[in-house]
Amino acid sequence: MTQPRRTLSAAERFDWLRLIRTENVGPITFHRLLERFGSAGAALEALPDLARRGGRTKPLRIAPKADIDRELAANDRIGARLICSCEPDYPEPMAALDDAPPAVSVLGHPHLLQRRAVALVGARNASMNGKKFAERLARELGEAGLLVVSGLARGIDTAAHAGALGSGTAAVVAGGADVVYPPENERLYRDIVQQGVILAESPVGTTPQARHFPRRNRLISGLSLGVLVVEAALRSGSLITARMALEQGREVMAVPGSPLDPRCQGTNNLLRQGAALVEGVDDVLRALDNLSPPTLRERQSDLFAQARPAVPSEADLESARAVILENLGHTPVAIDELVRGCQLSAPVVLTVVLELELAGRVQRQPGNQVNLI
Repeated sequence: MTQPRRTLSAAERFDWLRLIRTENVGPITFHRLLERFGSAGAALEALPDLARRGGRTKPLRIAPKADIDRELAANDRIGARLICSCEPDYPEPMAALDDAPPAVSVLGHPHLLQRRAVALVGARNASMNGKKFAERLARELGEAGLLVVSGLARGIDTAAHAGALGSGTAAVVAGGADVVYPPENERLYRDIVQQGVILAESPVGTTPQARHFPRRNRLISGLSLGVLVVEAALRSGSLITARMALEQGREVMAVPGSPLDPRCQGTNNLLRQGAALVEGVDDVLRALDNLSPPTLRERQSDLFAQARPAVPSEADLESARAVILENLGHTPVAIDELVRGCQLSAPVVLTVVLELELAGRVQRQPGNQVNLI
């Protein structure tokens, strides 16, 4: 039976944060553990045994309570709210993602995240015309009642935030909510804190690294009804955001550009592949017309259901472990294919994969795929 979303107690929020900060526990694994054990506290107790069954020989590093106390204090110190994915103030479209962050730090005005949103992203080394167009478009989208989401990067992102500042804009950052990157955007960052909202998946104080940006990009698209790209080279982070938008079932839009400008090759290629062409705000509004924010999937909204998934017997798991390991390789394979190929039940495969992941022997990939490390 589906339960309504609810606000966690302080103790529950502590356990949620401790679980997601534990070694080898990513967002998908976190949600699997919650489904299996019913609470983050119960999952924390079960982790050492699960990792041992997956073949781990050294102890799993569970986040120390002192670290969680420090993180919560740091959030309070900068005035950020920690919002968990089951709570009413957590953005509904983002909660519908398979890999929704279990907890995010939000600085500024969290109520803005309840508005219908559109992402506007593009080249860091954008042209003057590209930045002017992005700023104007963002301003008009904000005036039309949409929340403009971007990543606070140089170029198009900066222009998008500046244009939508008066109506409210959301900056999804790769590091901690208190870390300004790039440094030259410090004034814009301060303005967004005052008039918009900053959202971060990483703990307060985290300096952004290259591996953080693809994770951030999935949240830019995940918050939004659609992603609009203004100038992007063929190999750019903006195209990663567009690809993630497609995987998440969001609309993809692009502004056409000169075939002589390398910064437009990526956007022109998106148009060639079927992205909606945008020459003005009306094109965006038409593309988003009648689209509703994705709803919370039963997997998420059922976190507190009384009935827990059936737990396979140890005999079934023991015989399945060797079969699943034999069928795994360094090339990602979908969980559904493992179920079919190994001729095992889904609960058995999911449990063994969970054990292997906690043991540090497999990693998850987009599209519900896993591979050996």
